[in-house]
Amino acid sequence: MVIGMELRLLCSRAGINCPAYEGSIEITGIVSDSRQVCPGYLYVCIRGLHYDGHDFIRQALGAGASAIVAEEGAPLGCVNDAFIITVPGTRQSLACLLDAWYGFPSRKMKFVAVTGTNGKTSVTFMLKAIFEAAMFRCGLIGTVSCLSANRRLFCGNRDKLANLTTPDPEQLYMLLAEMAADNVEYVFIEATSHALWLDKLSALWFDAAIFTNLTPEHLDFHGSMENYLRSKQKLFRQSALAVINADSEYYNDIAEACVGRVVSCSATGVGAGCDYTATEITDNGTEGMSYILRSERAVFRLKTQIPGKFSVINTLQAAACAAELGIKPKTIADAIAGLNGIDGRLEKVKLGYEADFSVFIDYAHTPDALENLLLSVRGFRKPGQRVVLLFGCGGDRDKGKRPVMGEIATRLADFAVITSDNSRSEDPEDIIRDILAGVGDRNNYTVVVDRRKAIENTVVNAKKGDIIILAGKGHETYEINRAGRFPFNEKEIAQAAARQRFNG
Repeated sequence: MVIGMELRLLCSRAGINCPAYEGSIEITGIVSDSRQVCPGYLYVCIRGLHYDGHDFIRQALGAGASAIVAEEGAPLGCVNDAFIITVPGTRQSLACLLDAWYGFPSRKMKFVAVTGTNGKTSVTFMLKAIFEAAMFRCGLIGTVSCLSANRRLFCGNRDKLANLTTPDPEQLYMLLAEMAADNVEYVFIEATSHALWLDKLSALWFDAAIFTNLTPEHLDFHGSMENYLRSKQKLFRQSALAVINADSEYYNDIAEACVGRVVSCSATGVGAGCDYTATEITDNGTEGMSYILRSERAVFRLKTQIPGKFSVINTLQAAACAAELGIKPKTIADAIAGLNGIDGRLEKVKLGYEADFSVFIDYAHTPDALENLLLSVRGFRKPGQRVVLLFGCGGDRDKGKRPVMGEIATRLADFAVITSDNSRSEDPEDIIRDILAGVGDRNNYTVVVDRRKAIENTVVNAKKGDIIILAGKGHETYEINRAGRFPFNEKEIAQAAARQRFNG
């Protein structure tokens, strides 16, 4: 554990110019939140979404900060007595400083990142399973959990009402240091557009990066699809290998941004001449999918227990990446075949032998993900089975997707239950009204604002053969509204409702 480091040495290791005469200053910690400053700390000024860290330099100095890192040209006010280092970009500097502070975990492990609107969690878990089957010690950082050689690490967030996928730099590089201490060899990271745009991963070089897809999402943050795309492109400027979904309309945009070798994948045949293709695809319904993977390296059959057509491109890209990094085909095939599911990704809820219907939980919370999910379920349902969708839209998030999801839900599901989903500071009824704007004249839906009651009613009143999908929350075991964040386990709620149905 780092106790202290001379400022000159710290800056030198982080690639930051520091005047030699000030180098004897002892640094005892690094933060970008002025409220967390303690005596001897280095305070890094970050221009945030709501506040500018440069406005809090006085508070940081008052709390005992020994030095400040600020952006060139920033108005620093009357802080002439403070030692301030100026840099072109403080976000990049923060990542590099923290990496150096924790002994350069970035240099001790190999990194593979997955980015895209959908599929990040599934592909990272698949990669972890493959590399563990090849006897590598693995770490994982993502939406569902943070793991170091299968030891769960605490992964908090400054904003208690926000979902966490890629941690803030102060925690990210500490976690990576823990993984390095655990002798982890490969780390698989879900690289979100936010993390890339905010330079959280600036200190890392990736052995491989995977692009899954890009559909409208997070436009409340990025402002446009162009900016959203630009954030994804940043990843491929710091990766030796790019594994790109050629079925995506953004294939060329991502490929043009790559500085390393490009490998293309296609699960539809659209990408003719791709490096990896899926052929002879067989849909085995609730039992999963199978196909022949074809490439110059090898031709072999892949089977996955995870149902849905999207499992083909997910497994194909995971397999392609592993093969390009030297994993043998048999190891890849065995690992994918043995993976029986991923939390909240078309996860089947165990209801007992009495159940004559099924319940699945899925994280789909974007229009594209919801459409793909419903098309997949429609593809494996049997004649006479209803697809019943329960979903909502998050508050304080992109409002434009709400009517689009309402249209998709009522068009592709036989019956839709429209409810709340992490309404945050918004009124859930206002969110539902936005969703209903896309429904049009269809009447195959009902509205139950309370999500718990919606799940209970849907399960208790299920018809024989129904395929019920609880969409939007996936692995999450909490609900967020104006009152805060509280426990909410959809799996347990559905199971309790099923017991009530069976026991009267």
